[in-house]
Amino acid sequence: MDPVLKVSDIKQYLYCPRIIYFTYVLPVEKKTTPKMEIGKEEHLKTARLEGRRRLRAYGLTEGERFFNTYLFSPRLGLEGVLDMYLAVPRGSFPVDFKNTCRLAVNHKYQLLAYALLLEDQLGRPVRGGFIYLIPLGRAVYVEATPEARLYTKRLLGAIRGLIGQEQFPSLPRRAGRCADCEYRNYCGDVG
Repeated sequence: MDPVLKVSDIKQYLYCPRIIYFTYVLPVEKKTTPKMEIGKEEHLKTARLEGRRRLRAYGLTEGERFFNTYLFSPRLGLEGVLDMYLAVPRGSFPVDFKNTCRLAVNHKYQLLAYALLLEDQLGRPVRGGFIYLIPLGRAVYVEATPEARLYTKRLLGAIRGLIGQEQFPSLPRRAGRCADCEYRNYCGDVG
């Protein structure tokens, strides 16, 4: 039976597939990094502030915010806790807070996975969502195109394939990512 994946697995897989290996195939204790602690604090602070702000960062004038919503889809075998979603008359939009100044590919597909989950939860199409770049105080819209939806589902299949095959993945193309990785100490021992 396939494991229920977490939305964050998509982000991690695109960052480095070895994180998935150490999470599901050869589980080890992960060490929280200073970068992770700072990110968690910024998330909490942003959520508090978002509750009092207008929707101008999203190009919207009215709507309702919902924070920390647990989403689960048996169809996708996927779950996650969404930072926030906006419900406006023309639809709903997931919002993922990121403590970074630029939109990364792994963040984009993580958001699209939330869009798929939100769509299943609400029973209505979700056409896109926002990544809120905390340091800039700016939201970037990401459209859920048919191609992006398909690629997101393929990523879920690739993650399940990695888990099922139990093969240790090769190093990512950008080894510089390893400096902040919580699995750094284990990676060299296995590969």
